[in-house]
Amino acid sequence: MTEKDYTVIRALNGGNGLPERLAGYDSFAAPNERHDFAEGLVSLGFIRAAIRRRARFWFALAVIGLVAGGGFYSSSPASYRATTSLLLTPGPYENINTAASNDQAMAESRTVAGLAVKQLGLQEGAASFLATYTAAPITERVVIITVNAPSSAQAVQRASAVATAFLKFRAEEMLSEQQLVLASLNQQAGEAQQHLNSLNTQISNLTAQRSSATQDSELKSLRAQRTQVTGTLTNLQQAAIGNQTITKPATVAAVNGSVVLDPATPLVHSRLKPLVLDVGIGFIGGLTLGMAIVVIQALVSDRLRRRDNVAQALGAPVRLSTGPIRLSRWRPQSRWGLGRGGSVTRDAGVLRIAAHLGRVVPGNSSGVASLAVVPVDDLRVPALALMSLAVSCAKDGRKVVVADLCDGAPAARLVGARHPGTGTVTAYGTSLVIAVPDHDDVAPAGPLGSVLAAARRSSFADEVAEACDPAGLLFTLATLDPALGGDHLVTWSGDAVVMVTAGQSSWTKIRGVGEMIRLSGTRLISAVLTGADKTDESLGAIVTPETV
Repeated sequence: MTEKDYTVIRALNGGNGLPERLAGYDSFAAPNERHDFAEGLVSLGFIRAAIRRRARFWFALAVIGLVAGGGFYSSSPASYRATTSLLLTPGPYENINTAASNDQAMAESRTVAGLAVKQLGLQEGAASFLATYTAAPITERVVIITVNAPSSAQAVQRASAVATAFLKFRAEEMLSEQQLVLASLNQQAGEAQQHLNSLNTQISNLTAQRSSATQDSELKSLRAQRTQVTGTLTNLQQAAIGNQTITKPATVAAVNGSVVLDPATPLVHSRLKPLVLDVGIGFIGGLTLGMAIVVIQALVSDRLRRRDNVAQALGAPVRLSTGPIRLSRWRPQSRWGLGRGGSVTRDAGVLRIAAHLGRVVPGNSSGVASLAVVPVDDLRVPALALMSLAVSCAKDGRKVVVADLCDGAPAARLVGARHPGTGTVTAYGTSLVIAVPDHDDVAPAGPLGSVLAAARRSSFADEVAEACDPAGLLFTLATLDPALGGDHLVTWSGDAVVMVTAGQSSWTKIRGVGEMIRLSGTRLISAVLTGADKTDESLGAIVTPETV
């Protein structure tokens, strides 16, 4: 499709001024109740469209995450690792079922870490050094120690130091335990021997005394106690001998049998892998965060995007919708979308809107034909479309008056009219009459119809009326403010087209604009929706009980 397909079409219609193919919309009436525009709003297509619209945002967050991941990698020191394995022989006092967990707990204790720090001559504390290594039992007898360090050589050195410190601490604990057991047996044997000596002395003293029934009873009790203490002493002496002959050699064998199985060796270190991990995690994290923000904002937003939602809120059908129209924000306001060959714009979307406006311009055999374009949010596209239509009509020999009632006069600035007043300008190879009210005249009355009793006709309205040719056209670009109302709009045109940008205005704002137009007495012909999603399959018509 070429730009010639979007040549502006003007219609000097009689009667109601509506093209025949749009006459079916006449039966649509404004609804009295607010439409629940949340119905059908959340869907996979809706979310996909929201993500596609905000692609620059979430991609920017993904890039930020990628840069942050790279910064984290560059700021954090590279970590090297070394491992060593130990073969441990359980001692005679150890339970084989809990020996592995006990060995791991001892290896990862602050005491062992402190011994390794002292051996290495480091200045850091035992707690911080402990965080650099781990001990993992592989079997009941094999333990793997893994150490992280700033360099490969330091990792090997530290792994060896931890292994040595652990074996030393474990050996000392096993020997100490054996000595404590022997000392305890000897102490108990000594106490039993003292008790036995005391009993023998008492028995000797009673035997030397005169025999009696009481003496016989006491002797019998003391001799029974001596027998019991003698047995206990014998058991303790045998246990002590067994500790020296059996347990002590087993403890020594366990100490000597616990050795380094594999000397400390550095693990293969790849600098690329940490970089890829850090950068990849940052990129994926930023991407996920960006998409999550976009989806949440889309779900909680009250901005309307679908054609049927806009139509229900406005109370008028959406007869034309276009995709996003992107105009440069860096060009001066007077050069928005300036095209070649004397045309206001070469943007296909703007030309389609201008053609639609030309088709709905009503014919008026008794006076000037007029049309008001009411932007709800964005002013640039409506100004371009209306000025494109005005230039096209003027080139066909019609006298065209463009009244720009918007703040900043965006349409007038397109042809270089920057100051208030009414005058003829030459632009794009034709002549137009541009009317801009004073800055203080926020809701000026126009030259058409009867002015309300409370409003007094100004010299500005007289100038516009004088400029209007009975066979000419009056195009008005006006925004409506709820604080001021829209009663003045009917004095500029009896018909109005509202322009809405998808995703920029709420239901309340769009509804308010539609009500102000109807209360002014101006006929709301239709709405034009710009920036519509490709996934929007709604019709944009208003269905009332009378039309069903």
